[in-house]
Amino acid sequence: MGLVSGMCKELKIAEFFDEAHPEQSKMKHISYGQLVVAMILNGLGFVGRTLHLYPEYFADKPVERLLGKGILAEHINDDALGRCLDQLYETGVSELYQGLSARVVASLGLPCEGINLDSTSIHVDGKYDGEDADINAVKLVRGYSRDHRPELNQVILNLITENKAGIPVYMKAASGNTNDAEGFKQIVKAHIKSLKAAQACRYFVADAALYVAETIRSLDEQKQLFISRVPQKLTQAKNILTQLESAQFEPLENGYSGIWFDADYAGVKQRWLLVKSEKAQKREHLILNKKLAQRSLQSQKSFRKLCKQRFACQQDAEQALSDWESAQRYTSISDKRVICQAVFEKSGRPKVNQQPDSHYYQLAGELYSDLEKKALSEAQKGLFILASNDCSDKLTMEKMLEIYKSQQSVEKGFRFLKSPDFLTSALYLKKPERIEALLMIMTCCLMVYTALEHKIRRQLKTCSRYFPDLKYKPTQNPTARWVFFCFQGIDELSIAGKQALILNLQERNQTILDCLGEIYQQIYS
Repeated sequence: MGLVSGMCKELKIAEFFDEAHPEQSKMKHISYGQLVVAMILNGLGFVGRTLHLYPEYFADKPVERLLGKGILAEHINDDALGRCLDQLYETGVSELYQGLSARVVASLGLPCEGINLDSTSIHVDGKYDGEDADINAVKLVRGYSRDHRPELNQVILNLITENKAGIPVYMKAASGNTNDAEGFKQIVKAHIKSLKAAQACRYFVADAALYVAETIRSLDEQKQLFISRVPQKLTQAKNILTQLESAQFEPLENGYSGIWFDADYAGVKQRWLLVKSEKAQKREHLILNKKLAQRSLQSQKSFRKLCKQRFACQQDAEQALSDWESAQRYTSISDKRVICQAVFEKSGRPKVNQQPDSHYYQLAGELYSDLEKKALSEAQKGLFILASNDCSDKLTMEKMLEIYKSQQSVEKGFRFLKSPDFLTSALYLKKPERIEALLMIMTCCLMVYTALEHKIRRQLKTCSRYFPDLKYKPTQNPTARWVFFCFQGIDELSIAGKQALILNLQERNQTILDCLGEIYQQIYS
């Protein structure tokens, strides 16, 4: 916890929020900035405490050492925290966070060559009728759930990170039923200029949800270079995938290979890079074989059911068969036919030359797996297409792939935010406005965590020092969470108001403090 407090002091997080709220009362025991730091400390304590348990959480902590002189655990109560969240929402959480992140990136000296955009859903507990909510607040409703909890209301969090340390530089909450493509389009229209000015990034990177005609044109009009994955459902993408037999792939590193194609989707001149991954191809082949077995059984069952149906005319039967075939990806029918069956209303054997009272029609045929379709599908596994409006020779295949793969930094951040040990796995607060403000606090936690991890790794290499990993082997790339674990059990001892002593400080802890500098050493001195 002392390391988190040190990073908050180094980044001057409390001062930033206090400067943004100069009107707050001086009669209060604790400022909004200090409350924000308290929530960050709790969030990175990995205990999942809810807001009303903050006084208990800080009861056995050296609060004055961590937050400031005169601050007691009882000052960090649910009333103070609720007022703080309300004020953060009123000021504007996205705007506040963007100002803070610009300071952090500059403080750490990160080059910010590219920024990555992605979104995730976070489900909420409780019922929110929204009658008293701000009309501009996010709507807590059901939507596509990444948590596989479709029965619960949710909120969407859009996150943009820089691609070196993975520090979030922008966050935006959205209603639970917001479509990714629509959300990304609004972010590009409204915020790309300010992000470009604040971070001076070269490339805007995102997954296929970004690759929409209107969004691509908007990025190009704002002279923003982008790298995005191309949806394979596009006609031009399908045409490229059908040319695989004649494609001459150029080998890249780590089992990748690629080939360039010229494109002008949405009227924007681009270069598309068709990438083949050997690892992904092997993995997807296994998945494909399992799907083929499952779909084969499903096709057999559905065809047997179809053959039992009775149709009033031959045209209806042929249409039903055509609809069934169009739904099959790998199964075809041989010897398909429509059988006309006569119906006699009277029981018993029909007389010679007796005309039937009516007819019905049934389907028949033999199923088989279409090996050509399977081979075509196998050939397209492990392939994906990247697009960029940077048509210069400076953007090589290797560089384009490397920048796109930095998209993993956003996904890593989402895994961190949705960890059951971090704050709470689901949210419940009195108002949607407070949930929106808490999402900013959660993003601040991620920012402090990634900034601290980046600095620890950088300083260990700069100072030529090593830290023992889980297997007690020396490393210069420990995770911040492992470092936090190694700092557990360090206590402050104060007797009769005399100078406090720090207990249980080990050599590995001192290595980190020596590398991080004076601010951190003072906390543990």
